[in-house]
Amino acid sequence: MSERVTRLLLLRIAVFVTAAGLALTGCVVGPDFRRPEAPDTNKYTESPLPEKTAAAPISGGQSQRFAFGHEIPAGWWTLFHSEALDRLIRQALGDSPTLAAAEAALRESRENVRAHVGAALLPHIDADLSAEREKFSGAAFGQPNSGGSIFNLYNASVSVSYPLDLFGGARRELESLQSQADYECFRLEGAYLALTSNIVTVAVKEAMLRAQIRATGEILASLREQLDVVERQFGLGAVSLSDVLSQRTQLAQTQATLPPLAKDLEQTRHQLSVLAGKLPGEAKLPEFNIEGFQLPEEIPVSLPSELVRQRPDIRASEALLHAASAQIGVATANLYPQTTLTGSYGTEATKIGKMFESDSSIWHIAAGLLQPVFHGGELAARRRAAVAAYDQAAAQYRAAVLLAFQNVADVLRALEADANALKAQVDAEAAAHDTLALTQRQFELGAVSYLSLLNAQRQYQQTKISLVQARAARFADTAALFQALGGGWWNRSPQADAAHTADKD
Repeated sequence: MSERVTRLLLLRIAVFVTAAGLALTGCVVGPDFRRPEAPDTNKYTESPLPEKTAAAPISGGQSQRFAFGHEIPAGWWTLFHSEALDRLIRQALGDSPTLAAAEAALRESRENVRAHVGAALLPHIDADLSAEREKFSGAAFGQPNSGGSIFNLYNASVSVSYPLDLFGGARRELESLQSQADYECFRLEGAYLALTSNIVTVAVKEAMLRAQIRATGEILASLREQLDVVERQFGLGAVSLSDVLSQRTQLAQTQATLPPLAKDLEQTRHQLSVLAGKLPGEAKLPEFNIEGFQLPEEIPVSLPSELVRQRPDIRASEALLHAASAQIGVATANLYPQTTLTGSYGTEATKIGKMFESDSSIWHIAAGLLQPVFHGGELAARRRAAVAAYDQAAAQYRAAVLLAFQNVADVLRALEADANALKAQVDAEAAAHDTLALTQRQFELGAVSYLSLLNAQRQYQQTKISLVQARAARFADTAALFQALGGGWWNRSPQADAAHTADKD
């Protein structure tokens, strides 16, 4: 059959069956999905937040202001003004296997949507070409056996089948698959947010550990100087041997805190390497110090009414709710008749040259209808199961919303408490430093006992380490707030990442 004739036959059958299908396609049964409303609230916390947090006279102790209703930048981590952090996050976004896996899952779900459109909503057109050579005996037809006859049979045809979606079952299934694709899309956004947030948090932890190690080194230097003083006084008979041993014990105990800090630092570096998609031995990461970060003084905070549209986990939960709603429609449509149209057109002849003659044409058109009559209650039970699955998804969606609001409220209060704690720690460290300096002078003059000096040393050591931790907590909780608010993915430009160009609304 020539290419031109094939195209004409294909067009004739496709137009007929498609037109018939469109004419017969009916309604879409099942519930139409309605996006849940945002919670009717205008606040995250029960009591009002302060306009500004407390300030402390130290780097990283600036007062922070909550800018409610302001937009969160897509690259929120740049507000810490650390070029090393920016470079590391850019590297991680390109090399992270977690993001690569999420992107692959999204592509798979989108291809499943396209596959379903082709399988259930469009005509299936197939071309068939066959040639047979056969021998038959006349005895089969009551004729004398004369050795039989041998003949050739050639066939060329085009067939079209079209499952009519009269009650919308296929369209509801497509709706469900599209919602699954939306779910994977927001899972990707969640992976993106988790990756960037984890890198910032772990980088701050590394900076905190380095600061603790430096502070411990300074304390050790002071303790060694004091040990020299105590030993000289022991030589003069001014103190007892137990005082010398106590000072040596204090020095040894402080020295013993360094190996665990060094271990935590190395493990933190390894964690950063993996987050960046690199082997720990080959990552060549920058070093992070607490002085290398700037604390954002103005923090944009989404309005409560916008949070449900911005948190990737809530949007993913909403997509699953949509998919569950569509599955009710699928189960409902299965209760109604299923109709299929089929047709074919072609030629059949014993010689190739006769295939184009008018009397060699063959065709058929058929319609099939399948009406469920008795399935032992299976179909009705499956619909009830779909309704129960929707109720489950609705409860899970509400739980995701509640958890999101809790996350934001927790971090807002944490930032307020962090500022107050840092201010108190600055005052405590200054007081402990002055107390230690005074006690050391008094001890050298014999005005106080060694026990007073030992207590002053311990207090200063504790306050110095607590001050380092309090500084780091403000940076870590600031990053946690951006994560709790969704990370600003909706403000990312399409050119920033091809994996995020799809419209997620």
